[in-house]
Amino acid sequence: MSLTTDATCCRAVLIPLLLTVAWLMAAIAGSQDAALPKPGDVVFETSFDTPEAQQAWSEAPFAEWVEGHEGTTSLKVTVPADQAAGGHMIRMPLDLERYRGCRLAFECVAKAEGVTQPPQTYLGVKFMLHYTSEEAGAYWHNQNGIFGTFDWKKLSFISPIAPDAAGGELNLGLQECSGTAWFDDIKVTVYKGPPPKRPAPPVNPPPAFKGHDLPRLRGVMSPNTFRDEDLRVLGMEWKANVIRWQITRNWGRAGTDRDLADYDAWFTGKLDELDKGLEACGRYGIKVVVDVHWPPGGRYENSDLAIFNEPLYQDHWVAWWEKIARRYKGNPVVWGYDLVNEPVQNAPSPPGVADYLAGQVRAAKAIRAIDPDVPIFIEAAEWDSASGFRELEPVDVPNVVYQVHMYVPGQFTHQGVYNSPTGVVYPGTIGGQMWDKEQLRKVLQPAREFQLAYNVHIYCGEFSAIRWAPGAADYLRDCIELFEEYGWDWTYHAYREWDGWSVEHGPNRDDRQPTAEPTDRKQLLLSWFAKNEKPPAPK
Repeated sequence: MSLTTDATCCRAVLIPLLLTVAWLMAAIAGSQDAALPKPGDVVFETSFDTPEAQQAWSEAPFAEWVEGHEGTTSLKVTVPADQAAGGHMIRMPLDLERYRGCRLAFECVAKAEGVTQPPQTYLGVKFMLHYTSEEAGAYWHNQNGIFGTFDWKKLSFISPIAPDAAGGELNLGLQECSGTAWFDDIKVTVYKGPPPKRPAPPVNPPPAFKGHDLPRLRGVMSPNTFRDEDLRVLGMEWKANVIRWQITRNWGRAGTDRDLADYDAWFTGKLDELDKGLEACGRYGIKVVVDVHWPPGGRYENSDLAIFNEPLYQDHWVAWWEKIARRYKGNPVVWGYDLVNEPVQNAPSPPGVADYLAGQVRAAKAIRAIDPDVPIFIEAAEWDSASGFRELEPVDVPNVVYQVHMYVPGQFTHQGVYNSPTGVVYPGTIGGQMWDKEQLRKVLQPAREFQLAYNVHIYCGEFSAIRWAPGAADYLRDCIELFEEYGWDWTYHAYREWDGWSVEHGPNRDDRQPTAEPTDRKQLLLSWFAKNEKPPAPK
């Protein structure tokens, strides 16, 4: 047999074989993809009409099964007024392993009678998810602000599931309040599937876009009002070279800023203040991030922003960014535009309204139509936390910087805030887990992976630890060293705002006066600011 005949024969055998192997590999890949959780998949669903459904839950003397919603069996929880302290909840295990890295939507129906207002919005009527995570610590989530008397209505929220989530459970009942609540028809579905697979970091990538030519921008969050002397001290004495200028009011208050005429009058006045701030920052060598910290419509009780739920407020927010872009186009003191502070998406945006990321893209493109060059900051979900970067994908907008905030673990950074326990020490065991610099590195890893995969610049717009936290300086030092290692710009929260975050005040929370001698936290910041180079003076 000739060589030609042999080759033809081999091809006749090999080509069908290779095609079969390729088909099998594609089929396997397709079946694997099909097996992945998809939006809309039902994770768990139950009513309480069967003994098996009821037996899945723990028992408690304050909980009983009664005829309730639409004649079916419902859970009833009753807490007398003299027993309001603490939590009164029953629990059911929920296996989350298959859904790690996803975002799940939780919903049930509930009604209440005479449920007293709890001390914090996250307490009250509880339909809650809980799980543990070695990476991020213990996690709880529920719809906020549920108390009083109301007929059957839906409670809902969306939760990210950590990549190492374990010990998942659902909780139903009341916390830090008294009264009666009924629950029924629980459903858990996939809101977003597993996070996108990141590409391998490019080899020898060009410098990422930063929007400035300095080695590093290091500075602070701004005061709430313009004071020239504060900016002089910050720029000339402290040597900071950037400030994140927050335009905010009603922070933490739900249901505000829905009167657009009132909002516009307030916002116009804040831009007049910003004009003065930009002039002063130009004199003192400080770049400015323009931060619309509180957009029109404000937040709901569940912390969602109205701009991602109601077209009236989203349109108004975008229109304001167009006005800002025209007002400050070409201003060399402006480093860039921070579109929205700490977006939260607890419920899907309604049809026709762009969600937290698409909404930012919409605002960014409106700015780009006016100013093609000014840097624009994009924030991640989950309060712009590093974990929010797991689901973040690059936006199709030029000259973008991605922003992250860092307040993990919150038991340490926010101790004593909203009546939370104090005495939590860093480094040390917090929530049953050891927290140190390497643990902080794990927390920041999703943002770092995003940075490397897409060759983008990261800016840490906020990080802090409350001044009375034992080890606050150590925590800040570890954070800053990681930011510097990764080449991130950063601004400390906050400068001459609320004294709880002030590095000019000591660790005694009852002493509201600045200390005579510099605190260890202030000395830490100044040591890093001393390395700064100043931007060129504006012409």
